[in-house]
Formats: sequence, structure tokens, C-alpha cells
Amino acid sequence: MGRSEEKCVVLEHRELGAGYRFLSMRAPAIAAAAVPGQFVHVRVPALEESALRRPFSIFNAEGDVLELLYKTVGRGTLAMNSLAAGDEVSVIGPLGHGFPLECKVAALLVGGGFGVAPLYFLARRLKAPSIELFVGGRTSADLLALDRFAALGVPVHAATNDGSAGVKGLVTDPLDDAMISIKEKGGSFELFACGPDPMLKAVALRATGSKSNGWISMDRHMVCGVGACYACIQKTVRGNSRCCIEGPVFAASDLVW
Repeated sequence: MGRSEEKCVVLEHRELGAGYRFLSMRAPAIAAAAVPGQFVHVRVPALEESALRRPFSIFNAEGDVLELLYKTVGRGTLAMNSLAAGDEVSVIGPLGHGFPLECKVAALLVGGGFGVAPLYFLARRLKAPSIELFVGGRTSADLLALDRFAALGVPVHAATNDGSAGVKGLVTDPLDDAMISIKEKGGSFELFACGPDPMLKAVALRATGSKSNGWISMDRHMVCGVGACYACIQKTVRGNSRCCIEGPVFAASDLVW
């Protein structure tokens, strides 16, 4: 199934703290077609008609329900805060190229802040011998949806800059420990990551350096969402690629930093 524009009805919209919010909508067509790592383009009702749509990673899609996890960072997301149950929203999706869903070795998921959003959907759909989540943030308030991962039985390894949760430091600290442990036992792993660019670069380099597969979700400003405007360019070994079409998920070995 391809992308579609759907009039979605808000089911639940609530604050999670520290500016993060959870939004669920009834979206039968989009939810049925969605793949982890894809995104949707939302028209914010409170903005003028000419305003650009906003892109959001798909946090979950189950049955006819689409779930988003986002942070209030600008005019568009601030206007979205006013959405309430029963409101109707125009959503285009699913868009982009998602994560592979077959993994024959240990799957190590790495997220920063609301970068965990597509990783939860991935954890639900990914077929792998084992799945672990490595999540980082500035403080404990930036560690999101950990209860949802726990409900899936996914072990969570947290790191915060201030040490308020998990280990004090970067998410790559517990990740490195896990990678070393797996290698010492003769095992292999694949890396799946979404979050801020410095973290993504660090994870991609660990994938290529260890000769492991790595899948990196690049966060770029996807203005049109359909490849027409070339605003979301990412350098790759094949030249400039559009994150909204060729991505947002790329193989780590394809990225040029």
C-alpha cells in the first residue's frame, strides 16, 4: 500500500513532561500501511492554510490507530498542543523508506531523546534473536516510553549527561560495553539508530568500524515529504540523497559525514 492523505480523528493527546507529547489518532489507511522508520506529514489545524505540514516519525501503528511522540520545538508543534480528542487532522503517509525488519543477529537499538519514537515501532515488528535498547538524554526527563519497551520485554540501557538516570555519560558508553561483550562471546550484532546527528555519526562509525550492518534514521527538515523540494539532502556514497524518499533510514555504510 502506498501513501495516502487521511482525515484522522484525535483519540488522545497528552503532555509527557519536558515539552514532550503523545498523540494518537484513528488513521486506518495509514496505520495499515506503515513500516517502522517511516514518517507522516501533519497539517497543523491552528496554523494558516498556507503553512507547511510538519513531519513526525511514526511511534506506533496498530489496528486503525496511529501514534506519534514529539517535542514542542517551534511554532508548528506549539500550535499542535491545542489538539484535543475528537478533533480532525489531515495526515499524509506513510512516507519514506523504513528499517529492515529481518535481523539474524543481536539487534541493538540506539535512540536519543524523541529519537526513540521509531525504535518502539521497530521493536514491535523486528524479527531478531534478541533486541536491546540503548537510550540517552540530557536528563531523566529525556528518556521516553521506557515503560512501553519494558512491556515488550526489551532490556533498556540508559545514559544521561547529568547522571539522573542510568549511567552518567553518553549512550555510546553502555553500547560499547554491549558490543564488546557480544564480540567476546563470538556473536554478531546489527545497529539501528535514531536521534541527534552527533549520536548518529558515532553509531554509524561503530557499525562500519566493526564491519556490522548499521541502519541510521537521518533527521532532516522534510518540507514537502515527497522528494520535490530537495530540502532534506543527505550526502551518501551515491551522491546527494533525499531523506524523505531514499531515507530517512540509510545503511551506515552509505552515509558520508
